[in-house]
Amino acid sequence: MAATAERGIVSAHDRRRPSVRAALGVLQGGLLVTLVVVGLGPILWLAKAAVTPTQDTLREPLGLFPTGVDWANLATAWNRAEIDHYFVNTLVVAAGAWFFQLLVATTGGYVLSVLRPRYGNVILGLVLATLFVPSVVLLVPLYLTILDVPLVHISLLNTFWAVWLPMGASAFNVLLVKRFFDGLPREIFEAARVDGAGPLRLLWSIVLPMSKPILGVVSVFAVIAAWKDYLWPLLVLPDPVHQPLSVRLPAIAPYLELDVFLAALAISTVLPIALFLAFQRLFLSGAGLGGAVKG
Repeated sequence: MAATAERGIVSAHDRRRPSVRAALGVLQGGLLVTLVVVGLGPILWLAKAAVTPTQDTLREPLGLFPTGVDWANLATAWNRAEIDHYFVNTLVVAAGAWFFQLLVATTGGYVLSVLRPRYGNVILGLVLATLFVPSVVLLVPLYLTILDVPLVHISLLNTFWAVWLPMGASAFNVLLVKRFFDGLPREIFEAARVDGAGPLRLLWSIVLPMSKPILGVVSVFAVIAAWKDYLWPLLVLPDPVHQPLSVRLPAIAPYLELDVFLAALAISTVLPIALFLAFQRLFLSGAGLGGAVKG
């Protein structure tokens, strides 16, 4: 323990010196301020600009409400930009993408990590190889597939299925979940099999309750990726009735005042931020894994 404590750039003995403590405090404080400015600065500025008149934003971009707060921007953005309608579309797109990504990642990781089929390494290699294919290269064949789905020969254009199904095939999430499943205790799996649990029972009653942290991580990744995606929904949802906020807001930006448009952008960022704040405790604490192993 003593040897481990001494490891690092600054030893425990040096930390006791006042000059070293002061230098480390200044360095850590400066790093913290830099991270806050870089990470939260744009979000805080958008929140401020959303309730600031256009003239104030253009004249003093960094000024703190020079002529007061204009809360009417939020109501105007909600009504004129039809935020409620496109907000629902975005929720539908994000919920479907979350479901299919979680389904594919969980079942794929479970098969590769727990069931381990005979040719599992070959399948894993093929899944890993897809990460090296640029997503832009897949746009044309994927779009042609959406226009005429093989075997059933139907078009998914202007349907949410055209967004959900391609987003569900995420090799990164499959590998992420597999790596987490690899670290779960195998003794519990063997004990469940001895008690007569089949593959589905093992997944539902044993693996998933132990995997709350990684499921939370995948959920955050899936929802935020679907929430901010622009190019693919623009291609497969040309009808404005089905478009999410990420597609519709840039299209109506020329017809809105700057303060109203910024208010609409601020409203559209509320749910992703709230989702991250809600899930960060889950996958950072690791309480789900500890409780499952004790049980």
